[in-house]
Amino acid sequence: MRVLIAGCGYVGMNLAGRLAAAGHQVWAGRRRPEGLPPGVTPWPLDLTHRELPVPPDATHLVFAAAPDEGSEEAYRRIYLEGLTHVLGALRAAGAPLERVVFVSSTSVFAEQSGGDVDEDSPTATDVKSALLLEAERLTLAHPGGIIARLSGIYGPGRERMIRMVREGAARRSTPSPIGNRIHRDDAAAMIEHLLHLPDPARCYLGVDDAPVPLSEVYEWLAERLGVPPPPLSSEPDARGRGAFKRCLNARLKASGYRLLFPTYREGYGAMLQGT
Repeated sequence: MRVLIAGCGYVGMNLAGRLAAAGHQVWAGRRRPEGLPPGVTPWPLDLTHRELPVPPDATHLVFAAAPDEGSEEAYRRIYLEGLTHVLGALRAAGAPLERVVFVSSTSVFAEQSGGDVDEDSPTATDVKSALLLEAERLTLAHPGGIIARLSGIYGPGRERMIRMVREGAARRSTPSPIGNRIHRDDAAAMIEHLLHLPDPARCYLGVDDAPVPLSEVYEWLAERLGVPPPPLSSEPDARGRGAFKRCLNARLKASGYRLLFPTYREGYGAMLQGT
């Protein structure tokens, strides 16, 4: 494969390293392409520019960009316009694209009552969700288009929950929002899996096996850290806005993917051990 990763950030860098180690040609498209894994080719890329330089022989595209802030304009500029720019540039360059993976989010789902959701569940109608869904439609218009809707990504360097529990800043709110998550390494390995997958479905949820109340995760971390469990609170948990749903990964697992970190216990356990 010859893979352009547009928006090669937290997940993309891990993916780039995996692909390069497997012998694939990988271009890391980012505004400041430094500190790349061995074997990865830097490719300066600013998705806000309409006329983008792209590798003309790319066979696969992973669009893993994320906005710098959460405004509607930032969502439009990166997800919708950025994807349009890079797809247009690859088309104009005559790139023989076989597959396009767009990294989306489980935030697009409408469920807010604690119910289960899968790839076919109803989606929300707010502006940010609408922009993500429009970018998904652009991806699926390509014959090899696949959507990877990831849940909350955590892993090395993203240790806020650990710090909150250790420092006594966490609170177990009632009702507790549900934590849907995926470890960074699983997010990258999942995308690698989708790049290789024969006859894939159009959409997959990237989430581990344990969508559980955040209060459970706080209690588990407190026990491992040897600190008191966070106090109960009637105040809503700011980390849980929009998180009253349980995302299911049955389709991903049926495709043959096996999670490296099946639950928060394995993922946070490795982080606490520094591995």
